[in-house]
Amino acid sequence: MKRVLFLGLLLCGFAVGVNAQAVDTDVCAIVKNPTSFDGKIVRIKGIAIAGYDEFIIKDASVCGFPVDGIWLEYPNGTKGKAGAVALVTAQPAHNYAGPYKTPTHTPVVLDKSKDFKQFDSLLSTPRKGMGMCLGCVKSTVSATFVGRLDAVASPVLKRDKDGKITDFGGFGNMNAYPARLVLQSVSDITPKDVDFSKQDDVLKGQKPGFGGPPPGGGGMFDAVAAAQKMAAGMVGVPAGDTVQKDVAVFPKSGEHNGVVIGFGPTNELPKEEVAPKDAPDGVQYNLTMNLDRLDNTAQILTIIHTGHHISDLKSPAPGGEAAPLFVGEYNAWTMTVLGAVMSGQKTLGLPGGALVWNGDWPQGDRNDNLDKALRDFLANSAALSQ
Repeated sequence: MKRVLFLGLLLCGFAVGVNAQAVDTDVCAIVKNPTSFDGKIVRIKGIAIAGYDEFIIKDASVCGFPVDGIWLEYPNGTKGKAGAVALVTAQPAHNYAGPYKTPTHTPVVLDKSKDFKQFDSLLSTPRKGMGMCLGCVKSTVSATFVGRLDAVASPVLKRDKDGKITDFGGFGNMNAYPARLVLQSVSDITPKDVDFSKQDDVLKGQKPGFGGPPPGGGGMFDAVAAAQKMAAGMVGVPAGDTVQKDVAVFPKSGEHNGVVIGFGPTNELPKEEVAPKDAPDGVQYNLTMNLDRLDNTAQILTIIHTGHHISDLKSPAPGGEAAPLFVGEYNAWTMTVLGAVMSGQKTLGLPGGALVWNGDWPQGDRNDNLDKALRDFLANSAALSQ
């Protein structure tokens, strides 16, 4: 691939009985043939990762598929703290005319045991460090998971000859995961601290940032307007026109263009499978952000990053309609790095200890260093491949 350089059973009392009926399997077996587990209660061992736009379970080894992880979600109303910082999904709007069938599965009741509370806490404890680190938490967690497995044969969104979405794909960020585990219980908790030494070595003496609420306790910060203002200043900057196009997907005040920004948990099943409002093309594009983990500058970069994802969903480049998530994430992160540079940031760190930007890198090494860091991050922390 060419190199990319774009800078009853519902009652808690039945939990033991349900667990006894769980199918023992593993992440790789599910990713290989997800529909064979659709609707079943499964028990798997794996490593949970809560990243920037990931909340996944992966195997200890590489499975060898474009998406090597299972998307993880809590039942609706859990009010857990762990999860992705930002999440982009496509959803059938009220006026969607395609052959969409609302999924019907047995509801799951989460066992909010001591193990679950420890698990949720470990994956929501922010990394302690200096500088910019988007979505970085202190640990990953190995555990045994039990839950309902939802699956599709292919997560690729189906489109007509004009590129319009005609049927929906999978789960999680960008609807790109073929399997989703709705968590029922978690046990055998083993945390592992993430190695942030690569970041720490170059971040000594910098001010803390990225991970807290906006300065002053929140306020009415308009991240979309701020991102669009930044993009307007990128005239003549390589890939600046792409950033301008990406942030333009968000609606102006009072406009309804099918893109909806929400604030709240990114770790729960959607309350509604079909969006209640109409959309211009019958599809609603949702951005959900957890503002508890995004300061003002991080919100701007999130608008840039997720704007690129929404552009890919709304109007993919010719030939890129079925591009793997690796490509979409790679390109979105290069746009995000450009935004970090334009905002005057010296560094940009990502979950898993990746350092994708360092202003002290020699000019001639920057593209190569960014390329290597992104590929390592996407393969190891995001469990994606080309």
